Amino acid sequence: MKRITILTLLLSLLSSQIFASDLEKKKEKEETKKNDGPVAGKLYASPIPVIASNPAFGLIYGVATSGAMFMGDPETTRMSSALLTATYSTKNQLMFTFKPTIYTANDEWNFIGDYRVFFSSQNTYGLGSDKAVTPIDQSLGEQPMEFDMIRLYQTGLKQIKPNFYAGVGYHLDMISNINDMTLNVEEGVITDHYKYSTEKGFDPEEYNLSGVSANILYDSRDNVANPYTGRYAYASFKYNPTWLGSTKNSSTLWLEYRDYFSVSKNNERNIIAVWTYGNFVTSGDMPYMLLPALGWDQMGRSGRAFPQGRFRGENLMYLEAEYRFGLPIVKSNPDLLGGVIFANATTASSEMDQVHLFDELQVAVGAGLRIQINKKTRTNLSLDYGISMKGEGAFYLGLTEYF
Repeated sequence: MKRITILTLLLSLLSSQIFASDLEKKKEKEETKKNDGPVAGKLYASPIPVIASNPAFGLIYGVATSGAMFMGDPETTRMSSALLTATYSTKNQLMFTFKPTIYTANDEWNFIGDYRVFFSSQNTYGLGSDKAVTPIDQSLGEQPMEFDMIRLYQTGLKQIKPNFYAGVGYHLDMISNINDMTLNVEEGVITDHYKYSTEKGFDPEEYNLSGVSANILYDSRDNVANPYTGRYAYASFKYNPTWLGSTKNSSTLWLEYRDYFSVSKNNERNIIAVWTYGNFVTSGDMPYMLLPALGWDQMGRSGRAFPQGRFRGENLMYLEAEYRFGLPIVKSNPDLLGGVIFANATTASSEMDQVHLFDELQVAVGAGLRIQINKKTRTNLSLDYGISMKGEGAFYLGLTEYF
């Protein structure tokens, strides 16, 4: 039923795009006469209804808007983008997110935000990437948990020289009303979350993480939402002291790299994209739900095929490669359709279980369809299906490319 709902939405969106393509081309020709390309200060918004299936949330419905704008001359200023969502799921999860990436005129400043309010639930699976199952449910390996979460992340970076930035940020996570649903201490049913929290000195019902970061960024991508060329490298060291509101002192290091390689002289959409990141606890103890985890990157895009949080640990590394290509099927609008083929791998550690990075890699593959809904900003509607080597799989529906 979920697949039918998603396919029905896609077919209606696709037919409307094809039907409107001639009108859009006429409008574009008229606009081109006045202005050849995007306009500074103009908001290019792409609102769509959200109907999707995700293994962590079930059937999701709501609204999403992808916005893009040039804050200065498009010749000298990168496109700013933002994704705003409000969704509800069949697992009674109410979620609001706002994730902007803003470049000011002439790329002098870059502001990166991550704002979330979740009244949510999520299965956890223990720490490390070597566990296929857990002691709680030998058939599914899931430990369901309910929680409320507020995330407020804001980073500001100043351009030091072309494409190179440095700056600072503030990061706040508050997780409360935690209900470890399979926990029963009296009967000896102890979840990984409860065991870790009590051994590390955290209240298993609530905890906070509040810290400041030092950041450096290199970004030569030609488009934030859908790059064809360029590369992206980001490093962030975060310090979370108790005097700033953290439950315990800790520090983390985030290292990330993305690159884009053209494979066709005739079609710039045909590229191989590569994304890798590592997230490491460098000192102290982190709360369980705020340890490095798959799918908890800024845009929540890592780990297609796996539920969000499927792998978690003191250290986590991720690698993904994707082949993106055009599908010039619709003659009146050859840029309307595209496709992707991807593969990803994850490894995570667990000090408590003596599991180290690369003890085991968890691998997934998949493919997807792209429908271009805004040519000037290259905004695509994406539908992907990923499946792991152990049979876990899921559909994903979203706006913009995954990385």
